[in-house]
Order: sequence, then C-alpha cells, then structure tokens
Amino acid sequence: QVQLVESGGGLVQAGGSLRLSCAASGSIFSAMGWYRQAPGKQRQLVASIIGGGSTNYADSVKGRFTISRDNAKNTVYLQMNSLKPEDTAVYYCFALGWNTTAKIFENYWGQGTQVTVSS
Repeated sequence: QVQLVESGGGLVQAGGSLRLSCAASGSIFSAMGWYRQAPGKQRQLVASIIGGGSTNYADSVKGRFTISRDNAKNTVYLQMNSLKPEDTAVYYCFALGWNTTAKIFENYWGQGTQVTVSS
C-alpha cells in the first residue's frame, strides 16, 4: 500500500521559515513535490523534483523555497524562507509511484498540512 506522510506545517509570522517533510513508502517513486490550495483558489503546483535532482518551482516562490530529496528514504523536503501571507494554504505532497496493477506510474497524495503566515 502506497502512503505519503506529511509534517512540518504551522503558524509563522511574515518573514519566517518552515520546513515541510513528506515520507513516501510502498512503491518506487519518480517525481515528488507539493501542490498548495488556498481558500477560494485552485490548487497550484509549488515545487517538484525528480530522482536525478532536477527541480521546478512556481514563479511566486523562486528564490524563497528550496526543494530537496533523499532518494534512499523516499523523502522530499520543502524549505520555505521569507514567508508571505500569500503563502497561506494547505500544502499537499504528491509522488508518482509505480502501480503494479495498472502497470503505470500513478500520482499519490499526502494528507495535507496547514501553513499559515500572519502579517
């Protein structure tokens, strides 16, 4: 059974930092990363990383967020610095894992963690 467990969310003041973690298990994973969803807005891709180390960031977080990955532990991290109130959202970890039944890489989701940035 594939499972993604997220941690690290919380309440911080503007300009502060948080570090999110997502530990995946139960499969072989390719891309991993985070989406976020704020009230009244659509889900947005924040950052992603593949096993080889290539990364991708939303323009709104470039220079402030850093994604990294420990392939041996199937764990991905999102270091969030210089946080702004606009970063307030529920952050959902995702990972592409091999589905042995469908014979395809399929997207799996974490439970979500709340990030709140006060002004």
